[in-house]
Amino acid sequence: MAEAIQRDVLETDVLVVGGGPAGLAAAIRLKQLAAERNHEVSVCVLEKGSEIGAHILSGAVIDPIGLNELIPDWKEKGAPLTTEVHDDRFLWLTRTGAFRFPNFAMPRLMNNHGNYIASLANLCRWLGQQAEGLGVEIYPGFAAAEVLYDDDGAVTGVATGDMGIGKNGEKKDSYTEGMELHAKYTLIAEGVRGSLAKQLMTKFDLRKGVDPQKFGIGLKELWQIAPGKHKRGLVQHSFGWPLDNSTGGGSFLYHFDDNLVSVGFVMHLNYANPYLSPFDEFQRFKTHPFIRDTFEGGKRLSYGARAITEGGYQSVPKLAFPGGALIGCAAGFVNVPRIKGSHNAMLSGMLAAEHVAEALAEDRSADELGGYDAAWSESEIGLDLWKVRNAKPLWSKLGTFLGVAVGGFDMWCNTLGFSVLGTLRHDKPDSETLQPAANFSPIAYPKPDGKLTFDKLSSVFLSNTNHEEDQPPHLKVADMALQKASEHDVFAGPSQRYCPAGVYEWVEEGGTPRFVINAQNCVHCKTCDIKDPNRNITWVPPEGGGGPNYSNM
Repeated sequence: MAEAIQRDVLETDVLVVGGGPAGLAAAIRLKQLAAERNHEVSVCVLEKGSEIGAHILSGAVIDPIGLNELIPDWKEKGAPLTTEVHDDRFLWLTRTGAFRFPNFAMPRLMNNHGNYIASLANLCRWLGQQAEGLGVEIYPGFAAAEVLYDDDGAVTGVATGDMGIGKNGEKKDSYTEGMELHAKYTLIAEGVRGSLAKQLMTKFDLRKGVDPQKFGIGLKELWQIAPGKHKRGLVQHSFGWPLDNSTGGGSFLYHFDDNLVSVGFVMHLNYANPYLSPFDEFQRFKTHPFIRDTFEGGKRLSYGARAITEGGYQSVPKLAFPGGALIGCAAGFVNVPRIKGSHNAMLSGMLAAEHVAEALAEDRSADELGGYDAAWSESEIGLDLWKVRNAKPLWSKLGTFLGVAVGGFDMWCNTLGFSVLGTLRHDKPDSETLQPAANFSPIAYPKPDGKLTFDKLSSVFLSNTNHEEDQPPHLKVADMALQKASEHDVFAGPSQRYCPAGVYEWVEEGGTPRFVINAQNCVHCKTCDIKDPNRNITWVPPEGGGGPNYSNM
């Protein structure tokens, strides 16, 4: 009989999986409540990145509502939010021109004044310091690979992945066995499309009765531009070119700090044309006459990409399960029209922490936090998402131009307390929206010039992505024959285009196409896990510490 695995065990009251804004806000709030009640509570945060912030990527224009509530004196404590928005612009781009929407016509909830342009990664690093100052234990570089359950099926913690295993499964000299972390409650804050959250949604049927989750891919570059072109505090959002009316998405430029500009491009993953490449559309966007001048004489500093939840209110799953809960982007709290999620992530972490603290005070453990599930929709999170719930379905059904117009009208109505449209639904997951390649023509994207536009590999270099090459693949193809017969033969290999990091290639060998996976390039965006037309690719965490190491993103 096989010998049972004996791992080292760490016991804690509350385990938080993920060191992003939701997880860190939860940890901080738990410690604050424990101090208020004179009740000792141990809190541990597990983070797969090499450090807090290493895997954090966002625009970011940050609504400080959550931070104001969590740490009211954050300015005095030196939070890295120093650029307040003072100029807010919304543009419709044509191929050669731009039309600016008047600000008075925009729904009030779209106003960015009072928000801050910043690096969310740096804010998370600061939140990590605040958490540690309160006694939270943070373990970076450890990927949670397995959910642990008790005999009744309740979650009791997680196990980290073994390290030092070769690509063929053999133990190397560097082998280190993973450890188990046991907790009375486990909060899942992995971000978008986390591997543990997917398992929990399936095991506990958390998606029953809600719409399919919808996604986008967000790509971002950080530039240092010429001082004469910098407009500190400017937030500029745009729709339209280079995407056609049937392909949803948008773009942004955020001017902040010392001559820095974050430029980004979001493309909805419900697109139909398998020849589309989000990365190359992003590069095209920068060449628009109204955009390119900003970067003349500038220098690109960083690059990254990540998936974004876009389903909103209708797609939020059941959040609580026996022994824990989903928080932040693992739950899907992004406000898509505002292109903001960090404020709701923090609010959800704090809300979950309050219900965990109440349970611990009552000497409970491993039960279901039903109060958290009941509370979110009536909280600031629910109010924020309710007002914009029809925007994404309208864009999908009516196209971008008409969808933005009708969506804006509906947001105005919801701001005033009513909606003539009720609640529109999302009809199918993004994996089912691609159409066969025979319905389209290949797209010949311009070659990069190396000054304004770039290729994928030079971009991945700027993300500081690194993986141990001799390890089991973390991108798992369930059926390679299906990948050839469908993904390649029917859809013309869209993985080599939707991936923003050059991970996937179809190469000809002796007249036969072969699927090549360059896993070392992976920036952990998880688009492949979402967009593959057969759901044949699954992303799982590689060895802890692997992946991008974002700086100032």
